Amino acid sequence: MTTFLGTPGVGNLRGDESFPKAARTALADSQLRRNIGHATHTIRTKRLAAVAECDDWEQLRAAGSALKQDVMARLPELLEQLESNVTRRGGVVHWARDGEEANRIVADLIRATGSGEVVKVKSMATQEIGLNEYLEANGIAAFETDLAELIVQLGHDKPSHILVPAIHRNRAEIREIFDREMPDAGELTDEPRVLAMAARAHLRRKFLTAKVAVSGANFGVAETGTLAVVESEGNGRMCLTLPQTLITVMGIEKVVPSFTDLEVFMQLLPRSSTAERMNPYTSMWTGVHPGDGPQEFHLVLLDNGRTRVLADEVGRPALHCIRCSACLNVCPVYERTGGHAYGSVYPGPIGAILSPQLTGTTGHNDPNASLPFASSLCGACFEACPVRIDIPTILVHLRAQQVDQERTGRGVLFSGQDLAMKAAGWAMAGAGRFALAEKALGAGRLIAGRDHRISALPWPASKWTASRDIPEPPAETFRQWWNRTHEGGRG
Repeated sequence: MTTFLGTPGVGNLRGDESFPKAARTALADSQLRRNIGHATHTIRTKRLAAVAECDDWEQLRAAGSALKQDVMARLPELLEQLESNVTRRGGVVHWARDGEEANRIVADLIRATGSGEVVKVKSMATQEIGLNEYLEANGIAAFETDLAELIVQLGHDKPSHILVPAIHRNRAEIREIFDREMPDAGELTDEPRVLAMAARAHLRRKFLTAKVAVSGANFGVAETGTLAVVESEGNGRMCLTLPQTLITVMGIEKVVPSFTDLEVFMQLLPRSSTAERMNPYTSMWTGVHPGDGPQEFHLVLLDNGRTRVLADEVGRPALHCIRCSACLNVCPVYERTGGHAYGSVYPGPIGAILSPQLTGTTGHNDPNASLPFASSLCGACFEACPVRIDIPTILVHLRAQQVDQERTGRGVLFSGQDLAMKAAGWAMAGAGRFALAEKALGAGRLIAGRDHRISALPWPASKWTASRDIPEPPAETFRQWWNRTHEGGRG
């Protein structure tokens, strides 16, 4: 086996709509903002308490980052070792350059069993490649068994969060979905327990009849060939043990060198994702064991652009991501716009990196081209990341790449952004010019709204206010205050 360069992936949910346009729609949905704001605030608060219990939290973060750096440096040899150990223990390993190849492999494996349906463990990798849609187009029904994924699937919706994909739905909306899609569920209320029990009864019939299961993997251990799935509901345990055939789709970056390395990640992941000391259900399996669990195991190792990211020295740390979603829960942009505005299975700060990295961009008209700009660069995401991914730095790196690509594509030396920055630099280079600029900016108070914010400006400034507000300029600048309060002060 040799590591290969995968072609651009799937994963775009938005069509041709850019983030600024989608964000305007989301900002106008007050119910969506309430749902997401309440949920992220709750998760943030619980996570802070869980992290505070760890005296060595920063040391754990550093260890996780170091382990991931080691994996990226030795990825080809670790993948070969993983393949060898999975095969030695009765599994079959398949290599997929991109989403299309991975989908085709999975569909062929399911057909070979004679089954027309599968149960699924929550998996970002299968969402990334659009596996459910591919299987449906090929006459195979895929049933999501994670409660939130089930809500999304039955609601004919799209996930809006990495960890809790139905975060944009409230209890009343979920009850309506279950009433419509599960007619045999009986009388339902908005009580969480009632809704959970209805889903449990619905899914149990699927668990007991399914012959094939499809899962992702949080980790793959190179030295033993062990795969691990971390989840909180027990649905994963049912999928991973009851069916005769298990097919796992795993991104190649999820490999870890040794079993003992899991000790670090099993402390970082639960606290960062569900704000728990330890995960309720951690399932591990190594190959095939006669008479116990699935008797046929297939591991599909997915590239889908990952080796291209690996070649980017600045962007490479994005592959360290363990999909905990901590960055989403602290991001002010995500909290106000929700996951759908990003148009990708990976929303939030990490999605603003991963989506354009994995799928590539074809120019300024590509929806993914706007994602690196969908961030405040406040740094909260880096502080929350359990493996210390410097998301703001990578975002700036991708922004620079996008600007350079636009210049090349349009055959221009300077973009509109370049001209704006040059004008600002000229004004700030001289004290007199800067003072005049300050006075001119004061006119903005005349067009600010009652909320003391400027929401609309004429072109070309409209390109900024189309997706951002500007605070009302102060009644008095610092220079004016200084001259007024310091006798003999000079401007």
